[in-house]
Amino acid sequence: MPFPVPILAVDRVIRFLCSLDGASTSRVLNLRHIARANAGDPEHSAKPMFLSPAINTALVLKQRVRADESYLFAATRSTGTKIILPVDPEDLRAGGRSLYIDQRGFLESLRQAGHYGDGKLERDIAVLNLMNALPSLDPFLLREHLRNNEIEAAPCYFAISAGDQQRMHEFVAKELSRLVRLANGEDDRGSTHRMVTAMLSGQVNEKLEPLRMTLDLSGADFREGAFGWRGLLYYKWMMQDFWSDVMETLRAVRDIQPQGAISEAQRAYLTGARRGIIEMVRDNNHHISKVLEIYDESFAGLIASGTPKTFRDFLLSAPSMFLDLGEKLGAISHIVGFWRYRFPKGQTALVDAEELGVIFQDFTSGFAERARDLAPPIRRPHVIQA
Repeated sequence: MPFPVPILAVDRVIRFLCSLDGASTSRVLNLRHIARANAGDPEHSAKPMFLSPAINTALVLKQRVRADESYLFAATRSTGTKIILPVDPEDLRAGGRSLYIDQRGFLESLRQAGHYGDGKLERDIAVLNLMNALPSLDPFLLREHLRNNEIEAAPCYFAISAGDQQRMHEFVAKELSRLVRLANGEDDRGSTHRMVTAMLSGQVNEKLEPLRMTLDLSGADFREGAFGWRGLLYYKWMMQDFWSDVMETLRAVRDIQPQGAISEAQRAYLTGARRGIIEMVRDNNHHISKVLEIYDESFAGLIASGTPKTFRDFLLSAPSMFLDLGEKLGAISHIVGFWRYRFPKGQTALVDAEELGVIFQDFTSGFAERARDLAPPIRRPHVIQA
């Protein structure tokens, strides 16, 4: 008998999803909106993210596993990747069926929820496992990770502008050109371009062989390290202009006032949540900066001395650093992305106390255990077993 798929009641979670109806963030991949916005795009049909139409119009979320969800897993875990399938694709207020990747009975629950026929389930499971391995659903990282594993999805799934792609390429080229000079003994633009293209596309092949030999790493260690390094380079590029957007959003979080009636319990929660969100963003930013500082120091040491040991050691730890950094930066990026969508610039921010509490709790849930101290005075979602 398959493990039951929880059904989310029409509650604060559904209200949050309604607020996010037309947006994706680093923690939410809104396949429902992508499908609706690209109904006339032949590539969306020809290269779907998922072969199951039901899963390909779902919402995929990275989130903390709540205490009342821990029974779903065989072992304790703090975060998970959740799939939410709306009961009514036209109205999110009707609720949705949800399941976590790797929860008990996941395969059979997914088979039923996705109405799979022969040969399609295995491919979609592969995509879900790749998503689950990433620290966030950032479109750049997701696209490159899927491509690296020979899965091509239509461009409409990845909201990456041509300008951003070019700027990222130029940033990495500047970063790696010094390494090309070290490996080749000269400034070779052609070699730099080939290395950057290989690094950003995940092609750990002969184009990166001189780098592997310089660092004296085995093939397996280099592949893992290059994956983490690519993620760290992307995050370093993001941080160039990112913090000004974060500060603008935090000021808006601090200043926003709900409309209508507000209870004392709600007022107290919102006051504490504002402070908690600002402190958690500050703490996470400090951690991100320290990790990138360690990277800069080890990379600079490699270039300055020509000895690879320090950077080699860093690269061996890069995959775990990448995951940790991605989770922290993803939580901050989600706040910025959601706030911009829900409260566009130049428009009066209209929101009642209940919805603002829902938004603040979603923001705090993306961080570590400190978020437990900010439980809102709103009842947790009721879960009905199918």
